[in-house]
Amino acid sequence: MSLLFRRASLASLGLAFGLSALSLSPLMAQETAPAPADAAAPAPAAAPAPAPVDPNAVVATINGQPLTEADLVLAEGELSQQFAQLPAEQRRAAALSAAIEIRVMAAQAVTTGLDKAPDFQRRMAFLQQRALHGEMVEKGVVDKVTDAEVRARYDQEIANTPPVNEVHARHILVKTKEEAEAIIKQLDGGADFQKLANEHTSDPSGKTSGGDLGWFGPGQMVPEFDKAAFALEVGKYTEQPVQSQFGWHVIKLEDKRTKQPPAFDEVKDQAKQAVIRDKYFALVKSLRGAAKVEIPDANLKKAVDTLESAK
Repeated sequence: MSLLFRRASLASLGLAFGLSALSLSPLMAQETAPAPADAAAPAPAAAPAPAPVDPNAVVATINGQPLTEADLVLAEGELSQQFAQLPAEQRRAAALSAAIEIRVMAAQAVTTGLDKAPDFQRRMAFLQQRALHGEMVEKGVVDKVTDAEVRARYDQEIANTPPVNEVHARHILVKTKEEAEAIIKQLDGGADFQKLANEHTSDPSGKTSGGDLGWFGPGQMVPEFDKAAFALEVGKYTEQPVQSQFGWHVIKLEDKRTKQPPAFDEVKDQAKQAVIRDKYFALVKSLRGAAKVEIPDANLKKAVDTLESAK
C-alpha cells in the first residue's frame, strides 16, 4: 500500500515538521530492606501535573528587552536539529543561550546598518513570504483535513487498486538441467519435494526449509521463475526444468490467494498526506489562476509551465 500513497510526500510542499520528546528518568533511592516478594507493594503516588507555563513570562532580559517563555519555545523549535544530540535537560539552557546570542548579534547588525542593505532586505522579504506560505499550508490546508476525507481517500485507493494474486511456492535450485530432470523424475516416482530440496538445492535458505520461498506476488522473482510459478496449479510442480540466471529450478506451487489490502489504521497517515497534497495543489492552482504572472524569458516560461503541468 505504500506504493499507493508514495506520491503524496509532503517533501514537495517544502514543509518542515519538528518533533520534541521529553524523557523522564526518576532515580529511586531505597534506604530500607526490600519487602518480601509476596507482600503487596503500595502504589506509587502519582506525580503532580506540571503547572501551566505563562507564554508571557520573562525568562531573560537583554539590554532592557524581555525574552519571554514563548520566545524561548520558538527558539527551541527552530533550532531543534542543532540541539538534537544534547541531553533533554540541557536543551532549554542551550536554546536560551542561542536566543541571547541571536538577539545581541542582531542588535549589533542594526547598529551597523546591515539591516538596510538591499540584499538583506530581499532575504527578509523572502523569509517572511516563506513563513507565511508555511502558515497558510498549516492553517489553510492541514488543519482543515477531516477524518472523513482521510477515510474516503483510503477507500478510493483500495477501490482503484486491482486485486493482486500471490503464490506460495517451493523450489529446488541446481546447476545443470540434467540434475533438475533427475529430481523431476524422482518426484514423478513419488519422492517428497521438501526432502529432495533439503538434500539437493543450492539455495542456502532452502536447505533447511524444504525450498520454501513463502508468499510472493508478480514481479518479485526473476521473469522465468515468475512465469512458471504463476502458471502452476496448486499442489503441482514444473514438469520441465526452469532456467534462470541463477541456474535450473524445479518449482512446486503450495497455494494461491488474493493479497489483502492493509488495514486503514496501518496507512491512515499516508492517506492523510495524500489528501493534504491534493488540497495543497488545488489551492495553489486556484491562487495561481487568479494571479497575474508574467515571465519575459520564453525558455524559462516554457520550463516553468512544464513543471506546473506535472503537478
